[in-house]
Amino acid sequence: MTQATRVFFELVKAGLWGHTENTESKEKLLWGGVDWSEMYRLASEQSVVGLVAIGIDCYKINDSRLEVPQTVALQFVGQTLQIEQRNKAMNSFVAETVEKLRKEGIYTLLVKGQGIAQCYERPLWRTSGDVDFFLNADNYEKAKIYLLARSSGNKLERLYSKEQGINVGGWYVEAHGTLRTGLSTRVDKSIDEVQNDVFCNGNVRLWTNGNTQVFLPGADDDVFLVFTHFVKHFYKEGGVSVRQLCDWCRLMWTYRDSLNFELLESRIKRAGLLDEWRAFYNLVNKYLGMPDLGGGITVRDSRLDKQSEKIMTFILKGGEWKKWRDTFVVGRIFPMNTLRFAPGILLGATLLKVKERVFKH
Repeated sequence: MTQATRVFFELVKAGLWGHTENTESKEKLLWGGVDWSEMYRLASEQSVVGLVAIGIDCYKINDSRLEVPQTVALQFVGQTLQIEQRNKAMNSFVAETVEKLRKEGIYTLLVKGQGIAQCYERPLWRTSGDVDFFLNADNYEKAKIYLLARSSGNKLERLYSKEQGINVGGWYVEAHGTLRTGLSTRVDKSIDEVQNDVFCNGNVRLWTNGNTQVFLPGADDDVFLVFTHFVKHFYKEGGVSVRQLCDWCRLMWTYRDSLNFELLESRIKRAGLLDEWRAFYNLVNKYLGMPDLGGGITVRDSRLDKQSEKIMTFILKGGEWKKWRDTFVVGRIFPMNTLRFAPGILLGATLLKVKERVFKH
């Protein structure tokens, strides 16, 4: 790992938790020789510019040796201001859209994105993505009709996962009738059970967005849904970003005193994702400073450090990830007899993959 990469993770940690490491028990970071252009590239590619900017501020208070070149400092400042303005505009769009949907008798939850941003010390400095609405079967169909009538340049609908991408007023919205991954029937059955807990049992929490009450999945359900979402990206999409892992950390940390860890562990086991959970939890503990949360599957296991290093190597490859995945390098991380090596994931041969490619015009 290069000096720039090591410093990158220290700054992300400081930004994620709002403080630096205890410098009395740890040698101060060596700032000399840091390639700050590479630092900015990493922060941009991993969607954590705001967190690194906070980290720089934290370290400036405690370490007078830190000097960021002016050109790079201005890049961080300019990009962070843009992130903040975009978040304010997106929050307004979410509030306006939720209110309009309610007037039509359409009730939705918000998942990922702006809801999880509220778990951060500075929500407006989290890099935003799409707007993701999560709806039950009836509301999903009604929301599609309503939003498509006000949109342009939309993606085709994914029938198996019930996902419709829609461009509305300059924003990209995804309406989700499920949050299935297509990884395996075992995983998706577990996700459907969690979805039932959200919609049938009313397991939700609230975010007050301006004057609008926005519903989010309850914390126990959300931690599981966020985890299965980035595992899907790890295996099937363009890879996982550091920001997605930071989201997972902040969500667990914010609700650490109320999470039902026994329920969470049982869900992970039923989904067949225990190896992934342990490896990724070890990774965020090692690289992002995620604390242990009391036992079971929320503690670091140093025996998994090598595995975590391999995963992080792939994450930092960014756009190269698909090439590595398709040449079966994932087999160097997880056991060959686990979920990852079902033919549908690496060869695209199972019914789930076929269903994911059946689109409605």
